[in-house]
Amino acid sequence: MKTALIIGGSRGIGRAIAVRLAQSGFTIWLTYKSNHDAANLVKKEIEALGVDCELMAFDVANYQQVQEALEKKCMDNVPEVLVYNAGITRDNLMIWMSKEEWDTVIDTNLNGFYNVTRQLIFPMLQRKKGHIIAIASVSGQIGQAGQINYAASKAGLIGAVKSLAREIGKKNIFVNAVSPGIIDTEMTEELDFNKIKHLVPLQCMGKASDVAETVEFLCSERQTYIHGQVIGVNGGLAI
Repeated sequence: MKTALIIGGSRGIGRAIAVRLAQSGFTIWLTYKSNHDAANLVKKEIEALGVDCELMAFDVANYQQVQEALEKKCMDNVPEVLVYNAGITRDNLMIWMSKEEWDTVIDTNLNGFYNVTRQLIFPMLQRKKGHIIAIASVSGQIGQAGQINYAASKAGLIGAVKSLAREIGKKNIFVNAVSPGIIDTEMTEELDFNKIKHLVPLQCMGKASDVAETVEFLCSERQTYIHGQVIGVNGGLAI
């Protein structure tokens, strides 16, 4: 059975992706930082489908933790799919933004992509097969006031995806980004959508399942020519 490594899979979009890929027949390796209860709920949900789910807890911003968790494991059994979904926000206007708010977001959202992907590249190249999908954001495409750190991290992630796609596409490893807009998850619970509804042509928030099904298609055998692309799931917020 094929394996999918979901980085940041305990809640929201990550949880939806993990469950959707489990339904598609992938064994799931699910990582999270510290919310053991949420991770175990996802594990039970996946195992109820008759699919194995292994949990791994580590901080993606810590290279040593990532290396200890993944280096040997991925050499022995490299996943067919890596979904990098780790992401946090520390919103503030630039004039008030602290160094800690900047560094924390960049370390998790962007540096974490390097920390994780670095462990899988060599074994994927040896196998000459694989899919790497990064979950970006519409903020990284069009910018967002009060989210300079988050937008910068996601824009950097998009640049990393495009560059990596040029490096390893010839080895039959597909690299793409999925860029959600305003998705109904815990991250947007405090958002008053009615105040910004006019910005979204479809006039509604997206669902985590919208993102999950896009990811599932990108790493399926049904697609063989989408590579180095940023697929927007945003209701027309960025056109």
